[in-house]
Amino acid sequence: MPDTPDPPAAPASYDAGPVAALRRIAFLLERHREDTYKVKAFRGAAAAILPLGDDAVAQAAEAGTLVALPGVGASTAKVIAAAVRGEMPERLAQLERTHAAPLTAGGATLRAALRGDCHSHSDWSDGGSPIEEMAMTAIELGHDYLVLTDHSPRLKVARGLSAERLQRQLGVVEAVNEHLRSGAGGGFTLLKGIEVDILDDGSLDQSDEMLDRLDVRVASVHSKLAMDAAPMTRRMVAAVRNPRTTVLGHCTGRMVTGSRGTRAPSQFDARAVFEACAEHDVAVEINARPERCDPPDELLAQARDAGCVFSIDSDAHAPGQLDFLVLGCERAEAAGIDADRIVNTWPKDRLLDWARK
Repeated sequence: MPDTPDPPAAPASYDAGPVAALRRIAFLLERHREDTYKVKAFRGAAAAILPLGDDAVAQAAEAGTLVALPGVGASTAKVIAAAVRGEMPERLAQLERTHAAPLTAGGATLRAALRGDCHSHSDWSDGGSPIEEMAMTAIELGHDYLVLTDHSPRLKVARGLSAERLQRQLGVVEAVNEHLRSGAGGGFTLLKGIEVDILDDGSLDQSDEMLDRLDVRVASVHSKLAMDAAPMTRRMVAAVRNPRTTVLGHCTGRMVTGSRGTRAPSQFDARAVFEACAEHDVAVEINARPERCDPPDELLAQARDAGCVFSIDSDAHAPGQLDFLVLGCERAEAAGIDADRIVNTWPKDRLLDWARK
């Protein structure tokens, strides 16, 4: 007699609920730098069903009417329906197999020492998610703090914040922190910050009054990246000498990979810039974005030898990208940089005391 085929395996159980499943899918896609359009459907569906409550979502799943809910499409409905049944959604199971592996072979020890992240973006500028989602993901990753550093007004392509919009954002940050203090946020704090453009003359692209209201200020060059070395050096040194500058962001501006193509590093006198950073106690950012990997290894060694402190930052533009920190940790460990020279290994109060200078 022919062998009787084995019955299909029962679906793996899943008890975290449909919102968690949708958020986890989006996180893994973002962590793997998938196109934004692939992510939006899952974050949108999570936001759509969150206020409905478990019972209403379960009723829609049982009735087969999930796709009638605004923000829910065919693919997200499958995820929701499976999670409501207590089954592992097929799409999530696939991504756990293909996208959840460690991003690096090293850096784990230093990553465990990090308390937070000093460079992140929300949908107030060119990030893809609301402030609240960035904060919640940071909490889930074990951060004690996250600095929100949306862009300054000159960077119009990134919807940089005018003084008025930044003022409104500070009110939102305060509201988020108040909500976290009264809920499940524990000791986490969302810190007020900015990624402020370094203008051609080295001045900063925001009023002193607004900069003084912030906890951390990441100063970065985003324009005229091919400027000659001498004026670029003067520009960067002037910004570093500004007492409001906390971190020098992605110092060369290079791009080594990614959908936007590659870009050569800016040319400047690295010794002069890093000596200024050491003198004025400005942290050199180790930008952990895979397409930036900035500064290059030789400049990272120069900054180390100049006596600089550092900030290992994700420069996250989506919640899943907050997990990029370990990429910077691997490079810092390889460069032999002591953990205490990395400002985001410090507790929040020490970080804020240093940032206030």
